[in-house]
Amino acid sequence: MFKRMKEDIATIFDQDPAARSAFEIVLTYSGLHALWGYRIAHALHKRGMRFLARAVSQFSRFLTGIEIHPGAVIGRRFFIDHGSGVVIGETCEIGDDVTLYQGVTLGGTGKEKGKRHPTLGNNVLVASGAKVLGSITLGDNVKVGAGSVVLKDVPPNSTVVGIPGTVVVQNGVRVPKKLDHHDIPDPVADKCDMLEAKINQLNQELERLQEQLKEVRR
Repeated sequence: MFKRMKEDIATIFDQDPAARSAFEIVLTYSGLHALWGYRIAHALHKRGMRFLARAVSQFSRFLTGIEIHPGAVIGRRFFIDHGSGVVIGETCEIGDDVTLYQGVTLGGTGKEKGKRHPTLGNNVLVASGAKVLGSITLGDNVKVGAGSVVLKDVPPNSTVVGIPGTVVVQNGVRVPKKLDHHDIPDPVADKCDMLEAKINQLNQELERLQEQLKEVRR
């Protein structure tokens, strides 16, 4: 246990140039406090003490502003920088050497059952305010830009940005954007096409009813 705690402190030294001493880190880094609280809650969760695990988790959330469900699985050298507003769901699986910044959500979409939260590979970085939602997988060495919303799997060695998240760099090579005019979606035209199809359907139904009415009158 103490070896893992020393590793957690060393990770913060490696990741945060503002860290000046182990004493400062232990006393003032909410991300570290949340991680240690999670470890206690996760141990209780694995032993079937679900209520006590959630109680520890909620107490940690109250102290740190970071919510990590006890059922999540988190690897080694995990670092939450600044941390406020981070949410990690129950079925999340997080690899080694992962870094999250403030406001990150690793959540569900509210539709799935069972595995409903993301899986993050090793050496993944998720920047401030990003949302990674659903039972999706981010491969090793993925970077998610600030404010992005990721709803689909991301291949390894990629950088994804935007809403919805789009891969812009893969294996060190910039992914070209498609800017052909005929590929740009037109929601107004789509709605008009839908209305036209509905009108045609109603006209056919009206003609059928008129034919039935003529038969009855005969």
